This record gives sequence, structure tokens and C-alpha cells, in this order.
Amino acid sequence: MRQGRWRPLLKIAALAVVAACAACSRAPQQPASSDASPAAQPAASSRDVAASPPLVAAARAQIGVTRLYDPAYVRLSYPGGDVAADRGVCTDVVIRALRTQGLDLQQAVHEDMRANFAAYPSNWRASAADRNIDHRRVPNLRRWFERQAWSLPVSDRAADYRPGDLVTWDLGRGVPHIGIVSDRKSYRGRPLILHNIARGTQEDDLLFDYTITGHYRPKLDRGTANVAR
Repeated sequence: MRQGRWRPLLKIAALAVVAACAACSRAPQQPASSDASPAAQPAASSRDVAASPPLVAAARAQIGVTRLYDPAYVRLSYPGGDVAADRGVCTDVVIRALRTQGLDLQQAVHEDMRANFAAYPSNWRASAADRNIDHRRVPNLRRWFERQAWSLPVSDRAADYRPGDLVTWDLGRGVPHIGIVSDRKSYRGRPLILHNIARGTQEDDLLFDYTITGHYRPKLDRGTANVAR
């Protein structure tokens, strides 16, 4: 997808993410309903899912299921809590995919934040960990990934990004975004990204369209114990 087509979506995404941050400071609410169904890609076939790396397959399986971008604050069950499967934000793509691989980011981030609250960003002026929203915020995920030694150098070479890697961006004016590197490539030879920017889970060509702020490679084979530093 050419970058020009992303400009309207960038505006929508920026407003939605800002709304998500604002919603977290208000009283919890249920997700807003929507009568309009954004255009969604067809659900991935079982053949496509089986042929891809597990994390990529888990993210791709969300296409056609998660159809809405909804940043509403929601009270979640714990552990393993999730918003309705048909909606979510960019972080929910990652949370759901990693959960299929045995890592519950809700519990992992919450436990680490309770024990090491000062180590995490204070963007939201929170005074304590919140298991309903902390793991759904990109800055918190970035800090948790760093504390697990998942960080890799940010590069402008497509070959440095492997299927299943996690990438974060600044969409402009400090608006964060996160996605999973796919095993498919665009006509430009760039890895596609599995993400939710405004239309539900999609697989798009945007790796180098925005400023990359983080590159991470999950080490799921080494366990999911929090790192105390």
C-alpha cells in the first residue's frame, strides 16, 4: 500500500490513540458500539496459518475477526483478560498473538509494574499499576520488552527484520504504534506488518513509512519471568 493512502488513516489513528490515553483517565466504560463495519481483509485460511511462524500465524488469524479499532477503557478479567474479539487497538494484536504462545502480557506487565513501578513511563500520571490498561499501552510494552532483553538495533535494512519481530513507531506528534513483522513481503521487497491502525487487524506495507522507535525479538523459549533491575 502506498504511503499516500495512509494519510487519512494516520489522522484517524492519531485521534483514536490520543482518545485511548484520555479514556484511561476517566471512569471505565464499555467499548462503544458501531453500526459501520470498516473494510476488512478476508480471514486467513488454515493453510496460510499453518505455513507461517507461530507468532505470525496467530496475528494473521485475527484478520477478519478483529474488525474495529476501539480504544475504550474496559475492565478486564485477570489473568488472561481481553476485550471483545471483534475490536481492539494496535497493542491487542500483539497481546493476543503472544498469548497463543504461552505469554500473557497482561499478567507479565502488571506483575513487573507492581514490583518496579518507577521503572515504567509516567505518561499518564498514574500512581499505581492498572491491570486493565497498562499492557495495552505501547510505551509500557516497550519498557517491558527492554527489561526482557528483547531489544535489537533499529535499522533501515529490510533484511534485519525477521518474521515474528515486534516493531514500534512514532506515527507523528508522539503518537505510538506497534505491529508484528510478517513472513510476506510487498512488491518493494519490504516485510509486511500485521497491525491495527484504524480498521481492525490488517497486513500492510508500512515498515519504513514512519519513524521506527523500537525493534524487538521475543525470546519465548527462555521463559517469561520478569526481569528485576
